[in-house]
Amino acid sequence: MTLRQPRYSKEEFAKRGDRIYETQIHPKLKESDRGKIVAIDIETGAFEIANTPIIATDRLYEKYPDAQPWVIRIGHRTLYRFGSQSLK
Repeated sequence: MTLRQPRYSKEEFAKRGDRIYETQIHPKLKESDRGKIVAIDIETGAFEIANTPIIATDRLYEKYPDAQPWVIRIGHRTLYRFGSQSLK
């Protein structure tokens, strides 16, 4: 098992990941991708889309073993949600 270490701060990961998503990936997405997970290599811009974060990052690592992945849910601001849903 390879031990991977981040090379950037959390803030830099977020900045790069969000910029790549908004400028390069989001324009290519289809409505059927909504709710899926995208893993983005913040250094190369390469990405993989899957139904789970593990599958998306594993596919990215298969192609780019040294990737620095930023993972988000398509169509949402966050990957996970904490707390209960509104009853309204």
